Amino acid sequence: MRGKTTAPGGRLEPGMPTNHNLIRVLIADDEAKIRDAYREVFEDPKLSSSRTMIQNLRDKVLGASQTDPSAKTDASRRTRFELVFCDGAESAVAAATQACGASRPFAIVFLDMRMPPGPDGLWAAEKIRALDPEIEIVLCTAYSDVDPSAIAAHLPPADKLFYIEKPFHPFEVRQMATALGSKWRAERDLKLLAYFDTLTGLPNRESFRRRLIGMLDAARSADRPLAMLYIDLDNFKRINDTLGHGIGDELLCVVAERLRTSLRATEESARKGVPAGRSVLARLGGDEFAVLLTDLATSSDAGLVAQRIINSLLKPIKLDGHEILITPSVGIAVSPADGTSAEELSRHADLAMYFSKRKAPGQFAFYDPLMSAGALQRLTMETKLRGALERDEFSLQYQPQFDLQTGLIAGVEALLRWTTPDLGAVPPSEFIPIAEATGMIFPIGEWVMRTACAQQRAWTDEGLPSIHMAVNVSACQFMSADFPSLVLTIIQDTGIDPTVLELEITESALMNDEARSMKTLQELKALGVMLSIDDFGTGYSNLARLREFPVDRLKIDRSFVAHIATRSSDSTIAEAIIAMAKTLKLDVVAEGVEDFQQLLRLQEHQCHLAQGYLLSRPLRPADARQLLARLAAQMEGTRTQRLQRLIG
Repeated sequence: MRGKTTAPGGRLEPGMPTNHNLIRVLIADDEAKIRDAYREVFEDPKLSSSRTMIQNLRDKVLGASQTDPSAKTDASRRTRFELVFCDGAESAVAAATQACGASRPFAIVFLDMRMPPGPDGLWAAEKIRALDPEIEIVLCTAYSDVDPSAIAAHLPPADKLFYIEKPFHPFEVRQMATALGSKWRAERDLKLLAYFDTLTGLPNRESFRRRLIGMLDAARSADRPLAMLYIDLDNFKRINDTLGHGIGDELLCVVAERLRTSLRATEESARKGVPAGRSVLARLGGDEFAVLLTDLATSSDAGLVAQRIINSLLKPIKLDGHEILITPSVGIAVSPADGTSAEELSRHADLAMYFSKRKAPGQFAFYDPLMSAGALQRLTMETKLRGALERDEFSLQYQPQFDLQTGLIAGVEALLRWTTPDLGAVPPSEFIPIAEATGMIFPIGEWVMRTACAQQRAWTDEGLPSIHMAVNVSACQFMSADFPSLVLTIIQDTGIDPTVLELEITESALMNDEARSMKTLQELKALGVMLSIDDFGTGYSNLARLREFPVDRLKIDRSFVAHIATRSSDSTIAEAIIAMAKTLKLDVVAEGVEDFQQLLRLQEHQCHLAQGYLLSRPLRPADARQLLARLAAQMEGTRTQRLQRLIG
């Protein structure tokens, strides 16, 4: 799968078989006898016979059994040279051009300074350096008037320019070629590691960025469009999770090869006059790839290439007995209309890709500058939200719920927080709907529940007061068939007492499919957990149906609590909810309590529990622990005194 590979741009890539003992050398001299001298230097049979003589002498002195073990492998380790000879500067430049085009560049070029009647060696050196910045150049001269420093100024870098003076010693030339060849190989290996993806052999993100900058400059000078295609594989993580990372890696290699094939077809079409262009392909990381298209007749031609790529990747892939179907999403941004800098063009292609992903699987979309600010913000947030768990950007804060009858803390509600270096602290009201729409809510919701349960167990193990831990459950989570089994797994893994775990489900989620909700609630109740209906009063529940649900608490929506002391209608609704809950033998939690008038009115209505900024802001784990420690130490006094001491 990873044999000989050549990038669309014609560059050597990791995975291409190379002989590290072979050094390709270009030699240009107008005198045939000098070229023959070079040939003798690099192909002298005396070198082999002298080594044999030395080994025979060792055998006689030390005995055959003491033969140097390295001699057996000497032939395989010996540096070999592949020579190409030219009789002039122009033919040398032509040979270097052909070598680069065939992805078989020379490591070293020996150039005679003066090769009449054509251009001299310095002219050839400048042309070859422009073709191949990595080649080691050796200038050969019989004249002492040559100024190396002046030549180096015109032919940087200085560490890749060398001189030998005629007549030269054969071993001097051979040793120089061996040393420079080793240097060239080492630098090339490092460059491949730094700028190429070792799995697929494609240029990596940094290499792509550098090429994009250069190609943008070239496109600007030529006044031609440059298109960037951002390619993402839908649901690739699921393949990794179900079939393993080994299959995932093989799949990425197949995708890379199909992309190469699609782009080669694009370039062949261009040579036949069909609208298309030259391309650069890279793997940006994970399941993300990118393509640069140049020499396009029109910007819309990029869409033809995108569709060819999509058609190629939609074909089934067979790996290790599995038939795998993948769908790519492709975003297209075209310079200069969609951006003139590498960062801007990349960002817009990325945004277009996410628009295509939301539209339907296996689609492409051009970046549209008329996208609303809200849509761009949502897409940016969606982009950042992917991988937020892996980057450890989520955290939990805990808001206490106070028992208004005793003045003690009855429990805490775990509240999810997301902070990213680019966006800062993002409100849950903004990122939770995106997580639900994209399916990211499932791993995020599991993390929240697992983290909250582990924290409650840790507090209990410390000997702090036992309180319930309330966790919000997304409607998507609640409606999934395996949600009860997930809750059971988390209870078992964390060792939490299920009776202190409270799951909050919104009223609207319960009413969406009452029969299914009833089944899920019964399964959860069988685990021993507490169940609460969140945002009660906003979902127009059927009260008769509500009586049948196996729930323990109702949470009055904050919209009623906000005006409970100033609007008689809200006060009446809150009082009715509390009275109805008592009839059904349910506890009531009022959320969003922010002033004393609200608190007093709730106490008058004999509301059981309350939470809000008046009583306590959401606390970080360490601060919540300190509050629980104070609770353990301050159990005496009246209800009001205990509340005052706890809330400071």
